[in-house]
Amino acid sequence: MAQDPSKPAASSSKDAPKPDAEKLKDAKAAKPDDKKKDEDDELSEEDQELKTQLEMLVERLKENATDLYRAALETLRTLIRTSTSSMTSVPKPLKFLRPHYTTLIEVYEKWKDGDNKRFLSDILSVLSMTYAEEGKRDSLKYRMSGSSEAVGSWGHEYVRHLAAEIIAEYNDRTEKDPPEPTEDILALALEVVPFFLKHNAEADACDLLLELEALDHLPKFVDKNTFQRVCLYIVSCVNYVAPPDDVAILKTAHTIYRAQNEYPQALQISIKLNDMDLIKDDFNSCPDNLLKKQLAYILARQRIWWDTEDDDLNAILSNTDLSEQFYSFARDLDVLEPKAPEDIYKSHLENVRGGGSSNVDSARQNLASTFVNAFVNAGFRGDKLMTANTEEEASWVYKNKDHGMLSAVASVGMIELWDLSKMNELDKYTYANSDYIKAGALLGLCLLTAGVRDEAEAVFGYVREDEYVNHKSAVVRAAVFAGLGIANAGSAHEEVLELLLPFVSDTGLSMELASLAALSLGQVFVGTCNGDIASTILQTMMERDDAQLKDPYAKFMGVGLALLFLGKQEAADATLETLKVIEHPLAKQVSVLLEACAYAGTGNVLKVQQMLQYCTDHLDPEKEDDTFQAFAVLGIAMISMGEDIGSEMSLRSFNHLMHYGEPVIRRSVPLALGLLCASNPIVTVLDTLSKYSHDNDNDVAINAIFAMGMVGAGTNNARLAQMLRQLAAYYYKEPNCLFMVRIAQGLVHMGKGTMTLNPYHSNRMLLSPVALGGLITVLTAFTDVKTLILGKSHWMLYYLVTAMYPRFLITVDENLKTLPVTVRVGQAVDVVGQAGRPKTITGFQTHSTPVLMAFTERAELATEEYLPLSGVLEGFVILKKNPDYMDEDKETSSKAGK
Repeated sequence: MAQDPSKPAASSSKDAPKPDAEKLKDAKAAKPDDKKKDEDDELSEEDQELKTQLEMLVERLKENATDLYRAALETLRTLIRTSTSSMTSVPKPLKFLRPHYTTLIEVYEKWKDGDNKRFLSDILSVLSMTYAEEGKRDSLKYRMSGSSEAVGSWGHEYVRHLAAEIIAEYNDRTEKDPPEPTEDILALALEVVPFFLKHNAEADACDLLLELEALDHLPKFVDKNTFQRVCLYIVSCVNYVAPPDDVAILKTAHTIYRAQNEYPQALQISIKLNDMDLIKDDFNSCPDNLLKKQLAYILARQRIWWDTEDDDLNAILSNTDLSEQFYSFARDLDVLEPKAPEDIYKSHLENVRGGGSSNVDSARQNLASTFVNAFVNAGFRGDKLMTANTEEEASWVYKNKDHGMLSAVASVGMIELWDLSKMNELDKYTYANSDYIKAGALLGLCLLTAGVRDEAEAVFGYVREDEYVNHKSAVVRAAVFAGLGIANAGSAHEEVLELLLPFVSDTGLSMELASLAALSLGQVFVGTCNGDIASTILQTMMERDDAQLKDPYAKFMGVGLALLFLGKQEAADATLETLKVIEHPLAKQVSVLLEACAYAGTGNVLKVQQMLQYCTDHLDPEKEDDTFQAFAVLGIAMISMGEDIGSEMSLRSFNHLMHYGEPVIRRSVPLALGLLCASNPIVTVLDTLSKYSHDNDNDVAINAIFAMGMVGAGTNNARLAQMLRQLAAYYYKEPNCLFMVRIAQGLVHMGKGTMTLNPYHSNRMLLSPVALGGLITVLTAFTDVKTLILGKSHWMLYYLVTAMYPRFLITVDENLKTLPVTVRVGQAVDVVGQAGRPKTITGFQTHSTPVLMAFTERAELATEEYLPLSGVLEGFVILKKNPDYMDEDKETSSKAGK
């Protein structure tokens, strides 16, 4: 009847149109009724029947007939469950029950305690997921008072919602004063975790336990199907949590790996934790001797060594076969032919004005050629300048002056790197009359054994002789002190401590020698927090007078102290407090460096901010010492180099520092970039450094050129090589800049493109403290480049040898003989938390081992015939036959024969 009057109104509207405002009013008034009518019209017969059924069930629960409650609740549960198994759209029962939500809550409040009330509580818990007010956590409330049936029976979306409410409730309770007990919600969380793990939601399970600070419960829920994804996820979280949670996460991952007998992964976690007891336990607990050899290869890469009863294991741990394997690898790549410096410079391609450099044969350029020759032919057992047994070799040493002769002779140790059988190549130089040549021979012997442990300790026994350690010439003693640090880096050799510690505390000794002795002790005992060395260095700094502490070499005493606490975080706090007592500006430099080293590779945001804070002070260099700011810039790179996001953010910070920083800061920015991207030639970083290499400040330009060499070290990067040739032409009249361009060219072609300087390895998971220690030493020297590297201490470039390592993948069989197999090598892809089994590499190429691996690349086996004993295909990997493998070609041919 209500519609009859509207008909004439509609017809009359044709005759007299209504105003727009009136039309709008009518439309709004008609909307609610129309909408409801449309909804009823839209419902299909099936949906209408469901809606009616649900309304009837709710009415039944409102009645007093208690015997009907159970059946009504059972039906409600069935309808909701069948609809919530997939949540691609809002389930129909939840949609239709919306108007009755408050009614059901009222019914629940009226009922007495019992099975029916708990049953209704379960249903309300699910309905609260969509209807409850935000922040009230009704789902959790009703779940806690429910019937405790399996939490997963209501579907995945409900469980995820419940997990979010559990986390919110936990945070709410723990923030109260005093905190409320949380055992009940933890028990519920431990019901949720197995459901997540079973349904490929490992990330949700880990997040829940991380938020509830209950990650130690995780190992009991993990099995052989889920442990890889779980451990990958929690280990990737380490960079984003504050101490001590990071250690707790790593220990949980270690427990899981050990429970699954995955010893290589467990060992890598132990190394990351820097826990020697745990490392030895993993190694000694391994039941399989072949797997033990794989563990030995991992330890050897990290320069961790101890004596075992097995000769094969000792040989692997000592790296004694490294030279032979590297030489064989070079033969496979066909790069054994020695290269002369001119092959690297390619001077004919340099567009030099005036027809060429006027001082080509100067001592400075000869010195540059010495280093280039050493870096390019490192480990190849031969070159065209020093070991060719020609007149050129005999005369090349004498084409250099004084300290240049030292570097020239020491370069032989670099060329014969890791090959203990070639010690006699240097022995002949020790009988020379010149102290510089003698010093070079002793340093060369130490370079040759860097990273290789000689069980006979021939070099250590030779170099430590009293005639060298207490030689009348400071040059010889400096070479011996530095060489002992390089040769024994990371070994924690007690005899080195006994030999060098007295020289650190000897106040009658020159600052140069005392500092080099302290530096060597820092490298030998890197990351050990050795109290004797730390207290001796601090005592010496207190006893020395101001004039001695201003010595350019004094900062290396600080480097030695800082290296003792590399990666040890809070363990350095006591030493930092002691440094505050020393009033000399050197103490400030050392404390900044110590803090940076203690948090190196952790990505600790607060420490990065603190380093940036140091850089914001605008000091007058004439009134105050501002050198500490240089170490603060390096500190930013050292702390953030552990993870990608931190590295990216620090690159932006460096850009700002370059624009607004004081000269001392601007000079250090290129060095920090070099450390951050060592052997990883990122195009944007190279372009930035190329810009800085033309800076008006000569020191900035020199450091930028060296940083370019570091960024491209061992990559043979053609674009970078072209940039450096252009720089050689640009700086042909600047001997210092040209010298540095040559050094950079040598670094780019280091090991003829087969080596890396980057301290990270094992899929960028592990940081080598020995490698980082060498890089920090060289970069510290570059903070005063004109006095040290461009002065008499250019030989300090040889500290890079501790960071040099072949970037190869060599697969060996069960007898440790090279076994060529096909592998796919491509760009590494971050697959953390991704669904399914995503590819770990992209844009791959298939090669036969041995193969070269770039910093950002990863490898995987392209055949199922063999199984790798290591989870990371990098360095040396032992393969064993796959017992389940069947050769399809052989199978088809045998069938054809039949």
